[in-house]
Amino acid sequence: MFTAAADPVGDVRLLRRAAERMGIDVDAAASDVSELLTLDAPVRFRHPLVRSAAYRATPVADRQIAHRALAESIDADVEPDRRAWHRAQAAPGPDEDVAAELERSAARAQARGGIAAVAAFLERASDLTQDPARRSQRALEAAQAKFQAGAFEPAADLLATATAGQPDELTRARIDVLRAAIAFAQGRGKEAPPLLLTAARRLEQLNVAIARETYLEAVAAVIFAGHLARSPGWREVGEAARGAPPAQLQRTTDKLLDALAVRLTDGFAPSVPMIDQVLTAFSDEDVPVQESMRWLLLAGVISADLWDLERWDMVTARHVSIIREAGALSELPLALDSSAVVHVFAGDLAAAASMIEEVRTASAAIGSNQPPFGALALAAVRGHEREARTLIAATINEATQHGQGLGVTVAHFHHAVLCNGLGQYDQAMTAAQAAATHQEQFGAPQWALAELVEAAARTGASEAASDALEQLAESTQASGTDWALGVEARSRALLSEGAAAETLYREAIERLSKTRVRVNLARAHLLYGEWLRGENRRVDARTQLDIAHEMLTQFGADAFAERARRALQAIGTKVRKRTVPTSTALTAQETQIAHLAGDGLTNTDIGARLFLSPHTVEWHLRKVYSKLGIASRREIPAVLPQAAATSA
Repeated sequence: MFTAAADPVGDVRLLRRAAERMGIDVDAAASDVSELLTLDAPVRFRHPLVRSAAYRATPVADRQIAHRALAESIDADVEPDRRAWHRAQAAPGPDEDVAAELERSAARAQARGGIAAVAAFLERASDLTQDPARRSQRALEAAQAKFQAGAFEPAADLLATATAGQPDELTRARIDVLRAAIAFAQGRGKEAPPLLLTAARRLEQLNVAIARETYLEAVAAVIFAGHLARSPGWREVGEAARGAPPAQLQRTTDKLLDALAVRLTDGFAPSVPMIDQVLTAFSDEDVPVQESMRWLLLAGVISADLWDLERWDMVTARHVSIIREAGALSELPLALDSSAVVHVFAGDLAAAASMIEEVRTASAAIGSNQPPFGALALAAVRGHEREARTLIAATINEATQHGQGLGVTVAHFHHAVLCNGLGQYDQAMTAAQAAATHQEQFGAPQWALAELVEAAARTGASEAASDALEQLAESTQASGTDWALGVEARSRALLSEGAAAETLYREAIERLSKTRVRVNLARAHLLYGEWLRGENRRVDARTQLDIAHEMLTQFGADAFAERARRALQAIGTKVRKRTVPTSTALTAQETQIAHLAGDGLTNTDIGARLFLSPHTVEWHLRKVYSKLGIASRREIPAVLPQAAATSA
């Protein structure tokens, strides 16, 4: 029975060949334990724990004999990786031949996108390596794969093994890089920049390509550290990156480093042409998968900074797809979170909620502790005050503790959005000022200026509004996208009068209509309608407010929709306040599972993605069917959009 337990695939023909080599009558042996296993195709144990118990109860020497027989019974040309794995389990001690075979298997698994398999092959290869320097290199490669698979603690243990061997200078520098990446992924952002900058400087004399990649890692770390970066700080990292040795053959990664070095040292406007070229390159699917998986998150950050939602959506969607195919769980939470924020800006709050639920599940599974940007954006735009304020306070507290300045800034920005939606303009102004303080940071500080203009205009703080508009225009004019120029026109309209204001509101709507930034478009209609009401143009005001109310209600942006409803009510238009029958509203997880089932995924596929058992998925689906009044998953696509709007 222990030979059957040694092969997790349950290949009955392989079992018979191996048993024959060992001189065992497999049918006779199986009849003795027929209550525990059956020789079907595949071999089946009555319970998974029976297989585990049988294997653990077998002496190590006997396990090795079984694995050796299994390995010798496998055709190396047909199933080289399976044979290599059994050979590795049969090895009683270090064996360079087997370790090298495992490395080849890892390379094949890498090509297939199987990160977990890569990690398993390389970890065992390291165990079987005699030479200390070679063992350090293999342990480092295994640690890298474990890290990508989201196994942070095992990755750290393998780094200790790599350090304990005899690593050369290049390996030592790469160990420091990975140690910094683990610290960043676990939410210890302030530890990463100094480790990465030191490693990058050491690598300059050893490998220019890896040195430049490490400078880019340092740039990414300091972007997330933001104003809480200490030593090295924002400018120091930018200057060091700008002084990196030139690439012998320039890749997309090298162009990204050069563009960001200019962004960190010279500011936003001078970097725009370079960043635009980089985004064009990253939008091309010819960029190698490994390069894309590593840097598309940063491409999303610069897309957001450039006010370019279309390319932000493109790079984040591609990033999530590549990560899923590769099984790189360590990358998944941030990639999904970035995509969720895109969906919030686009007004697809149901899809954003589904992604955020998956972010929480994946983060819990791997122990990631990153700021919940997507959840903040969603709660703020929905106007769910209690939930949003709880998230904002927790994010500011945790991000401050972990040195993640970008998290603090983003939280203040979403606080401003929340308060503008609720009509709490004094609080919105304070939050927007906090978010806009550090204009060198990416994305949110510039967006916050638009929130500051709106809040200041509503509270009569004309000087603060004018100053914010002047700063905003520096960013939006340099960007030149319809999103940027539309938001600038909307903000400028708030500070204008008469025909000039109307022209600007119409420009804002025209420009934003060309983009997917639907929430900003709806808010432009809302502000235009509120202005028309103030001008006593009731018919025109009703047209704009009706559009705003319909869009915002459809999105589930409750607070902004309520603002539109109150404005309509003030001009004598009766609008029913939307109510949600709680008995039929889907929860976030139910919505997520319904979306996946509607896309054609099986219960097993959904469970694997969400770390749930297929039975739990089925239980949730039964609740979905009941709430939506349908009988099967085939009906989900037809009814989910309406249900999602109700649940948002």
